[in-house]
Amino acid sequence: MGSAIATAMPDGRSGVAGRKLPRWRRLASPLTRRILAVNLLAPVVLVIGLFYLDHYKQGLIRTELEGLGTHAKVMAAALGEGAVTEEEASGFRLNQAMARQMLRRLAEPAKLRARLFDKDGDMVADSRIRPGPKGAVQIEELPVAGISRWADRLRLTWERYTRWIPVDESLPLYTNPAHPKAGEFAEVMSALAGHQDWALRVRKSGGLVLSVAVPVQHYKQVVGGLLITIDGTNIARSLFQVRVAILEIFVLSLAVTIGLSLYLAGTIARPVRRLALAAERVRHGQGRGHAIPDLSARKDEIGELSVALKEMTEALWRRMDAIEAFAADVAHEIKNPLTSLRSAVETVARIENPEQQRRLMAIILDDVGRLNRLISDISDASRIDAEMSRIETAPVSMAAMLNALAEVHSGVAETEAVVFAVELPDGDPLEVPGLESRLVQVLRNLIANAVSFSPSGGTIRLRAGRIPSGVRVEVEDDGPGIPANKLESIFERFYSERPSGEKFGTHSGLGLSISRQIVEAHGGSLRAENRPEGGAVFILDLPT
Repeated sequence: MGSAIATAMPDGRSGVAGRKLPRWRRLASPLTRRILAVNLLAPVVLVIGLFYLDHYKQGLIRTELEGLGTHAKVMAAALGEGAVTEEEASGFRLNQAMARQMLRRLAEPAKLRARLFDKDGDMVADSRIRPGPKGAVQIEELPVAGISRWADRLRLTWERYTRWIPVDESLPLYTNPAHPKAGEFAEVMSALAGHQDWALRVRKSGGLVLSVAVPVQHYKQVVGGLLITIDGTNIARSLFQVRVAILEIFVLSLAVTIGLSLYLAGTIARPVRRLALAAERVRHGQGRGHAIPDLSARKDEIGELSVALKEMTEALWRRMDAIEAFAADVAHEIKNPLTSLRSAVETVARIENPEQQRRLMAIILDDVGRLNRLISDISDASRIDAEMSRIETAPVSMAAMLNALAEVHSGVAETEAVVFAVELPDGDPLEVPGLESRLVQVLRNLIANAVSFSPSGGTIRLRAGRIPSGVRVEVEDDGPGIPANKLESIFERFYSERPSGEKFGTHSGLGLSISRQIVEAHGGSLRAENRPEGGAVFILDLPT
């Protein structure tokens, strides 16, 4: 549409009409971002679950404690049978040397730390402490080499950077004194009282420590308490594996979501943007070179939108063409009486003959009346579209309207030479939705046209009935008919085909054009035909 024109784009950015946006700008459209945001909500909620697995964690702790309890019962039963001696003064007591050996042998395969306390609360044996030539040696487990080490490093890295996740501050801090007493462990005191108990603690550096204490009995007599502890490495590893699995699912779902979102944006956002830019070019362009993209092959709402925009654009061009043509016709029609009026006014000022002056004044009055009729009809025609677009339709009885118009025209002097015949179905009001005043205007125009062409003594038949699409009204006359090549031309603006002998300028030539305009605004149609027996018939179809 001519040269590029600087415009303000719909989103507020200034640009040049018709300029093609870069690809990243098209992908980053607001609608695309909204589609991505909505579709990414579910994967984001999924990945948030990486940090909150409390229910699963509690299940792991419960399972771990149950396993520790089983190990503790087996070890306590073995110690109660093989590491107990009988003393006359105090009864059954633990054999410390035998207990140390058995405890170490029983704890090593399960990789547990086991500590044995006698019934006085003193620690008798510790599976992590070995006697040596220079004193006791405490044993610490080293991390497993190979892939597990890297897995543990990855897990430790995760734990290092997720320390902000809240922990249960109600858990006591785990301490590891060199010479612990039973009183420092509530679960051991419960075991010495003959009950199995467990406890959870946290290390200062982070991580859980699980402990289970069971009584060591010999013939139902409690001779000591066995405390088994294990850190939460297995639990942390299991939680980490679940998080890794969730993360893998998240990455996969994220890729699928982004792909589907971009596809959805490509099928919705970008076509809508193309249509918006095309409409912007049509709005700011010059001429008709820019067309709305044809997306009707999509068979969806976007396709319907493109068809609607194309039809709307074409309707606007047609309306503009009609306005231009109407303005040209109006100028042409008004120019003729103005020219005649000017000539008569200039002439009347130069002549002195009273008779000629009277004739010129009659011409001036006729031209003024013609101008008045033209302006009135032009004003009426220009108001119809705006008026019809705002009206609220109401049921209109065409049968009652035809009866009333026939009765009114029968009593008018200029129509006394013709006879009106009304043919209507019995008991059917023939209601249609519309604006009654405008439909009356249409029928009055058709009846006035029929009266002007009917011979003296002729009959004007007003006939109405139902058709499959609505109601049909016919206005027939006995006049000379309409030339076959003029059946459509008579509905053009300012076209005038009047009977011989009628005074020139009596009609503006807009009556039938206005009538068709009103009927089409009601969704109906108006056409003219010639009767085989002579005369013309105007056929008006209105939807119900």
